Amino acid sequence: MKMYFYYGVMGSSKTANALMTRFSWEDKGKKVALLKPSIDNRDGATIVKSRAGLSAEAILVFPDSKIEEVLPDPVETYDNIIVDEAQFLTSAQVEELREIVDDGKCFVMAYGLKTDFLTKTFEGSKRLLELADSIREIVTMCPCGKKAIVNARYTGTKILYEGEQVAIGGNESYIALCHTCYKKGVISKKTANIYTVPKD
Repeated sequence: MKMYFYYGVMGSSKTANALMTRFSWEDKGKKVALLKPSIDNRDGATIVKSRAGLSAEAILVFPDSKIEEVLPDPVETYDNIIVDEAQFLTSAQVEELREIVDDGKCFVMAYGLKTDFLTKTFEGSKRLLELADSIREIVTMCPCGKKAIVNARYTGTKILYEGEQVAIGGNESYIALCHTCYKKGVISKKTANIYTVPKD
């Protein structure tokens, strides 16, 4: 048994990867629990949905939840626990997932952001980086063509450098940038339009 942490910036297909992994395991007859922190309510309380259009029902995890208590069946009956938006887990929840793996009950695969819009590590991500057996980056590009490493929060064409750590949003609020573009303070109108205007 192992604990995996797959991280990437927004738009790097983390959720799509999580959902495809779930399908692959279930297609082989394995039992999978798909978990989602309650703070992420963009697509409905219990829905995990990727930008690619894949979606599935998930089990909600609240900040004070015990992982084993939210599972509808005993944890040892599962082959894999997959967590989307794992950056929103608490340290205690990550530690509980580590114990589940250590006790040989099932695999854990967590998908999420490493850092916030100010390049600071989220609580859940920090603990995952410290405890996961395997850490893998899901890479995507900045509009300039370089590797994106920052989840920049923006409004209009202005990049924001102040605010609460958590502000749930999608393309209308966040853009994945390289650090050079992040420091510029603005994004082009063309880039802003690509990210905020719905495509037919």
